[in-house]
Amino acid sequence: MSDNRTMASPLIIGNVTADPPLLLAPMAGVTDRDFRLIVRRIGGVGIVSMEFLSARGLVENDKRWSQLTHFAEEERPLAIQIYGSDAKTMADAAEIVQELGPDVCDINLGCPANKILRGCAGAALLGDPPLVADIVRQVRRRLTIPLTVKIRLGLDNQRVNHLEIGRICQEEGADAITLHPRTAKEKFTGRARWDHIGELVSALEIPVIGNGDVMKPDDAVRMFRETGCAGVMVARGATRNPWIFAQIAARLDGDAAREPSMAERHRLIREHFLTVIEREEETYAMYKLKTFLGVYSQGLPDSLGLRRSIQGLEGPADFIDAIDRYFARAAVATSRAAADAEDQSHAA
Repeated sequence: MSDNRTMASPLIIGNVTADPPLLLAPMAGVTDRDFRLIVRRIGGVGIVSMEFLSARGLVENDKRWSQLTHFAEEERPLAIQIYGSDAKTMADAAEIVQELGPDVCDINLGCPANKILRGCAGAALLGDPPLVADIVRQVRRRLTIPLTVKIRLGLDNQRVNHLEIGRICQEEGADAITLHPRTAKEKFTGRARWDHIGELVSALEIPVIGNGDVMKPDDAVRMFRETGCAGVMVARGATRNPWIFAQIAARLDGDAAREPSMAERHRLIREHFLTVIEREEETYAMYKLKTFLGVYSQGLPDSLGLRRSIQGLEGPADFIDAIDRYFARAAVATSRAAADAEDQSHAA
């Protein structure tokens, strides 16, 4: 891995530098301020992204969307992503985004969720290249901060047009482009086809950021090596393991990726949940706690048992008790396993 430092050169997007060249993807219901701060404080992430926001909701000052726009200075560099289907509305929203003061504005041409597709937004726009050009052009005219675009391969395997869309975005002034190499129809099934990231890298002069199936630190190292991408964006891999950016950064420096201890996992989940309970009203807090428990339980021993333990909980505070009990049991099980292993070693 002696060449990893070269692969991990800082990512330059306009006047913004992402060092390391690793990005937290925008994810609805997940990348709120609390989670972004968790990832930022663990370290290793170059740019964090806010939950993607409705352009129309921003323009109409819909409280559901405006309340998501708060961020802390500690989060910088920070990107805000917008989605919509009307060029003027997208441009108006981009101007609002710039006034909020993020470091980067991003256009969503990649979301495959049915709700977004039905509104002819997200990945649905890949089927209308002239509209993509109009949106990117009008948004670029309103911004002085860097503009990026996130795309997929196309609508389906018969309409793969990522190279055409990438060239359009570059010609209309985008500073970088992120490719998730699945089609909208595929959503998150099958495997991301990383070779298409390499194709886009060869086709464009602006930086190309790879995204898709980066679940472990070595996945990111391999994506850099196999595609030549300028940066790697992590989505689901970060929700399952907020330490992944620090681990990737270590691997890119030729070091081992340290696994967090169970005590560190317990402390992170507990502190996050206490913050949610303190900040949110009860109904929304319950929703957030259930969402993040599902996220954090991935990869933990007896994760199914942990998720079952929250069924029927009456209030947010009960989540803390359930988490504490789970990790107490896990600590006992770990101690017993270590003792058994030592006994077997002595017997041998």
